[in-house]
Amino acid sequence: MTGWKDRSAATFEPEKQPARGSRGMVVTNHPLASAAGAEMLAAGGNAVDAAVSALFTLTVVEPMMVGILGGGFAHLRLPDGTQTILEGQGRCPLAVGPDTFIPDPDAAPGMLDAVGRRNSVGRASVATPGNLMAWCEMLARHGSMSLADVVEPAIRHASRGFAATAYLADCVGDCAADLAQDPEIARIFLPGGVPIRAGARVINADYAQTLATVVREGPAALYQGALGATLASDMARHGAYLSEADLRGYRTHDLAVLRSTYRGFEISGPPPPCAGPLHIGQMLGILEGFDIGADGFGTPDNLHRLAEAMRIAFADRAASTADPDFVPVPVAQLLSPDYAARRRSEIDMAHTRDWSPGVVPGEGANTTHLTVADRDGRIVCATQTINSLFGARYMVPGTGMIPNNYLYVFNPRPGLANSLAPGKRVTSSMAPLIVLRDGKPQFALGLPGGLRIFPSAMQGVINLIDHQMSLQEAVEAPRVWTQGFALEIEPRISDAAAAELGRRGHAVQRVPNVGGGMCAIRFHENGDLEGAACWRADGTPIGVGGGPARSGVRFLPEARRN
Repeated sequence: MTGWKDRSAATFEPEKQPARGSRGMVVTNHPLASAAGAEMLAAGGNAVDAAVSALFTLTVVEPMMVGILGGGFAHLRLPDGTQTILEGQGRCPLAVGPDTFIPDPDAAPGMLDAVGRRNSVGRASVATPGNLMAWCEMLARHGSMSLADVVEPAIRHASRGFAATAYLADCVGDCAADLAQDPEIARIFLPGGVPIRAGARVINADYAQTLATVVREGPAALYQGALGATLASDMARHGAYLSEADLRGYRTHDLAVLRSTYRGFEISGPPPPCAGPLHIGQMLGILEGFDIGADGFGTPDNLHRLAEAMRIAFADRAASTADPDFVPVPVAQLLSPDYAARRRSEIDMAHTRDWSPGVVPGEGANTTHLTVADRDGRIVCATQTINSLFGARYMVPGTGMIPNNYLYVFNPRPGLANSLAPGKRVTSSMAPLIVLRDGKPQFALGLPGGLRIFPSAMQGVINLIDHQMSLQEAVEAPRVWTQGFALEIEPRISDAAAAELGRRGHAVQRVPNVGGGMCAIRFHENGDLEGAACWRADGTPIGVGGGPARSGVRFLPEARRN
């Protein structure tokens, strides 16, 4: 990186190793998905081919996180330096409105539960999906391989099976009670009524057939065809909301990249309805007035500043950030240096405080992320989800498809920025970031984790810029998170720092992890690509190096023996 110092302020040892390649890099949260992407690169494909192949494969091997019935954002950088966002977010079905669900009066602070969990589990919780259309469009516009080629690894793993990781098995165990209510999903993940174990073979033959249909018919199979009719008729039988009209009317959007700056770096990502990069820019604007590097990583002052910036951002997010087609989002004010200075001046280093929003208008925790780059300068930084673990926690009969529960991201209370409305796009905390300096990519990163995504991505940026960590250190570094209630801290935050934060008024809560597995790529001056994934998921970087034989090389026949 230009002007990069090879010095780290890390106080811990990473658990995983990075990968390096000269021709391409694929970082996903499952080794088989990374292998699928690397296979496309090795076959002559580009980063888009690799990313789409990895995404389809993740729907098989990481089914609790992502599916073709989900939504998300893909942040692309093309060889000419152009950046664009392909938005395939979920939308409220037309039959859903502000009063569709009854808010649960017993819900914990900050939670969006409805009575009977109708907005979080089952068919009533499903939003109109965008992933399948977005992935196929991304491939058609920017890829070089056929849909059949890039989907083949996913079909292979669905039909032949794959070994469940401990991570997948744990996720099944976490929501086994809900999965047991649906015979289709239970048949695969609760064989004999018992959650699958690590190492068990997982086969989803119905889904292999669904993917084969997608290869033959393209996204029309879902949005105009038999797959969509099956989904909608199943909804109707259960009194749910998603219809064929919703599917037929769905469209993706190309969005302009949102840009902010931090210490000479440009932070770029999706704009609203994606909230992540906007509030990352807001938090970094506040923190830029402090010498974060001098604070030291993981010190009480460092963590207190981070927590207060998060509290400010979440107060503003709740008040003003939603689908800009429905709510005027004050982007310029949130990114204004004057606004950052005012909010910064209100931070009390001796004690935390309750923060009210400083602006007015004019979500789920389980997701996946991948970061892919090729030697020609293409970058795909994509975050995709079905929202909660296993989405709506059922399978569409006969298809192997697991729908999203995206309606759980909306507030069931009417009259708010993020209330339900027909056709309204889901507001997301996703943060697929590409960070540049002097117009050149320096690193790209993202992660799953619902509301914990954008504060965790912000900490990754700070780790690299302020604390000058290696890429592997930056993705694995212990994190903190708060949206204004408890301050969650990971195990490797010191007891002394935790105690001091408690004295400053933070309700400190130890948690096993904050957010999910970060996937990152660093771009070196010599053209090499470095990839890193962290311990919070089955993340695996795979680099492609080498290349074809030198021109003119020939095998010469052996000399004839006399």
